[in-house]
Amino acid sequence: MAKLTEYKDMNPRAKAVVEGIAKARGSDPANINNVWKALARHPDTMERFATEMREVMAPGKLDALTKEMIYLAVSIANQCDYCINSHGYMARQKGMTDEMFGEFMAVVLAAQKGNKIATAYRVPVDAAFEEK
Repeated sequence: MAKLTEYKDMNPRAKAVVEGIAKARGSDPANINNVWKALARHPDTMERFATEMREVMAPGKLDALTKEMIYLAVSIANQCDYCINSHGYMARQKGMTDEMFGEFMAVVLAAQKGNKIATAYRVPVDAAFEEK
């Protein structure tokens, strides 16, 4: 289990990352998520991950809810309890309803089953699906 570092005990580089996240969220840095507390002992990794998350979750062609649902789908596929909970929460905050979640889960589970079938049967990719 990772050792969690509370905000008050973080080194200056880790505190700077947490303060940036807290400012963007309009929250208290002392209430930062555990993933950041775990990364605080490794500021290089923490800074890289914070930058990447800020860039990929920024406004773009995909709306914020879609991005959270993609992150949630990958987290389910990777069986990451922490990310399932945190990005499930964020998706609900961004408007995912119970009905949407039910439909979303049906797609995720069908995709997982389809992936397993294609892999188990070693199905060759159709020529029509190949990039030209």
